[in-house]
Amino acid sequence: MRNNSQQANYQKLDCILKELPWYVEEYIDKKKRKLSPGTLLNYCHDFKIFFGWLISEGFHKEYMKEIPLSLFETLTVQQVEDFLSFLKFQLNNREITINRKLSSLKSLFNYLQNIAETDQLEPYIKRNVMAKIEFNDVSENPETVANRMEGKILMGDEYERFRSFVSHEYGEQNSSNKHIVRFHELNNERNTAIVSLFLGSGLRLTELVWLNIEDINFSKSSVRVIRKGNKEQYVYFSEQAQLDLEAYLTVRASKYNVAKDNKALFVAAPMGPKGTTRRLSARAIEKMIEKYAKAFGKPSLSVHKLRHSFATRYHAEINDVPKLRRQLGHSSIETTMIYTHIKNEDLKTAINKFNMPKE
Repeated sequence: MRNNSQQANYQKLDCILKELPWYVEEYIDKKKRKLSPGTLLNYCHDFKIFFGWLISEGFHKEYMKEIPLSLFETLTVQQVEDFLSFLKFQLNNREITINRKLSSLKSLFNYLQNIAETDQLEPYIKRNVMAKIEFNDVSENPETVANRMEGKILMGDEYERFRSFVSHEYGEQNSSNKHIVRFHELNNERNTAIVSLFLGSGLRLTELVWLNIEDINFSKSSVRVIRKGNKEQYVYFSEQAQLDLEAYLTVRASKYNVAKDNKALFVAAPMGPKGTTRRLSARAIEKMIEKYAKAFGKPSLSVHKLRHSFATRYHAEINDVPKLRRQLGHSSIETTMIYTHIKNEDLKTAINKFNMPKE
């Protein structure tokens, strides 16, 4: 799983680096030892937006790959502020997103000024305008974030109702549409297992996408994932998730015509006469959840909201923030603390106590 996910992101990274200046590639190479390919890919997307803006504003008239280092030393604070305004008012980026992109640029410029050296032992740039730019003040506290989140996640008996809807009611709701019924019957076990695993473990989308069959340990109700920062971790899942995964695996090979060497846990049906079974993509899973959420009457529900739903329920039933932090793979406990502010008074009955072994 590690090799598959890393290889895919490194291939994307190689493609985008072909469009960017040589010093960006050098910077990325230096960072590969500490950062995951997914994080580096996000950095490159941020750089591409910045370089594209420089060209559109007339600071450089050639390809972005040819943007010289000397240009950075001539940029003013106001010009960088104009770029940040472009992110906010033209791209509709939120303050927290702008901060992330600014952080990427600060890291690059710091490398160019304080780490990289020419053959003459001189820094690549002597003036670092990004060091003069302050981050946006993100004023939302955990309680504010929690209040905004509430109403967009599953609460109370909605956990089991949504899972049951995916498993049964959606097909019944569309019984007059033969195409939908046929598609539902084909993918019923798979889709139910995906939803159940999200709700019973709190996995991230990318973590679930890159799961292989051998990553599942049914005897310990755990799954091996590669978290942010390329950290390997075993994450526990609920009894219901285990039952749904077992049901899916009994039909996976026959329903999807899976070759023996295909180890992907969640697969898509082959397309066309010569189609081959492939790993189910992240976008396909997102669209699937969007479809079910809309039909369920909760269109704001998304893959990430399913993760939030799990975390909210876990805290309400178990109330152990350090264990929840580990389960979710948060690097900061402040992020986990958001779930302690969500009012969950409707959680009267537990479907499952998630069966988390004591550590």
